Amino acid sequence: MHIILLSGGSGKRLWPLSNDTRSKQFIKIFKRPEDSAPLGKDENSEYESMVQRVYRQIRTVDPDATVTIATSKSQVSSIHSQLGTNVTISVEPYRRDTFPAIALATAYLHDILKVPENEAVVVCPVDPYVENSYFTCLQEMCLKAEKKDGLVLMGITPTYPSEKYGYILAREDENGNSIIKFKEKPDAQTAKKYIEEGCLWNGGVFAYKLSYVLGKSRELIGTDSYYELYANYDKLKKISFDYAVVENESHLSIVRYHGEWKDLGTWNTLTEAMEENAVGDVRMNDKCENVHVINEMGVPLLVMGCRDIVVSASPEGILVSDMEQSSYIKPYVDDIKQRIMFAEKSWGRYRVLDVEEQSMTVKVTLNPGHKMNYHSHERRDEIWTVISGSGRTIVDGMEQPVKPGDVVTMAAGCKHTVIAGSKGLQMIEVQLGKDINVSDKKKYEFPYK
Repeated sequence: MHIILLSGGSGKRLWPLSNDTRSKQFIKIFKRPEDSAPLGKDENSEYESMVQRVYRQIRTVDPDATVTIATSKSQVSSIHSQLGTNVTISVEPYRRDTFPAIALATAYLHDILKVPENEAVVVCPVDPYVENSYFTCLQEMCLKAEKKDGLVLMGITPTYPSEKYGYILAREDENGNSIIKFKEKPDAQTAKKYIEEGCLWNGGVFAYKLSYVLGKSRELIGTDSYYELYANYDKLKKISFDYAVVENESHLSIVRYHGEWKDLGTWNTLTEAMEENAVGDVRMNDKCENVHVINEMGVPLLVMGCRDIVVSASPEGILVSDMEQSSYIKPYVDDIKQRIMFAEKSWGRYRVLDVEEQSMTVKVTLNPGHKMNYHSHERRDEIWTVISGSGRTIVDGMEQPVKPGDVVTMAAGCKHTVIAGSKGLQMIEVQLGKDINVSDKKKYEFPYK
């Protein structure tokens, strides 16, 4: 089975745990099964994220599945950190909605991975909360797509009259052909009527032969070449796959999924899937009812006598909200303007501790055996103080070992990197300059093999 997982979005509805580099799918709040092997670099974590959970489920159902994650450049480091560096990624150089992303990923399968045009692929979001039977359903969709032209859709059996999802009305004519109509997101009363009519939720999952989307790419974009699509990606029109393809396709068929399915896009839906009411250093007294708390700050968080609320604390900020009102967080978060305060990288992670007018202090954690890019900054000096672990630094080609207490100074324009030893390395990085900006970074070829 070939699978394209769509990984996008900034996850502002799950602030402060999400930001522009860590979307909702990377938040670790789900208890990892004890009998499952940890993914990525955090081998001691007892929690897993949405992307780790979905990837683990795919491997459980189909260990030989070809999984390609379609995502933006800003998420590549988080994916490598959580799934390892062997995962296949189709990188979008710019954000251009779902049709360009799917066309690029399909061309990647064909031109780079050499998957034949007559083989099928299934496309689905990277972050559904589902049972393993969902992925068995994906297998069924792939098999059906290999035997049919057009698109195969997934229809999800509704469990309540939701206003958040689109609906699919599927019927068969006297010749056994599918007649499928799409319904927009309704109000509660209309949703109830849809369910009575036998409508299914539209989960945004579909399967097709590679030749199908390659043809649509030639028709709508002018090329099906991966190299041409990538080179001209910034010029492609932003258009959704549903609007460009699905709603205009006459050859549609459907596979029904009857298991658990949740779109965990808001705090009230996310907390429904949490196995524990508290993650992190959290204390609650026995007067609390329906309270969910996630604390990533490393200091105690105490909640007393509260009902029906969510509390979340991270370096980005602190949220205290009524559970129902938490769904309306986005416009308030849009007004918050600040630099990214924490992020996962392919080599580890960092957290901003303090920001002043001409300085920024950051705690950097490198995973065992990993290294930063060999790079320089034009507009700032840097000072590294090692606080735990050991490793090596290379500054303008000169290598030296480092241990706790060692201090390394780099002036602006100086090429530098740090390599962690077998037990990892932590350091405090102080950046000094009038213009401290993430764009002030120039990469170089690593000086050693």
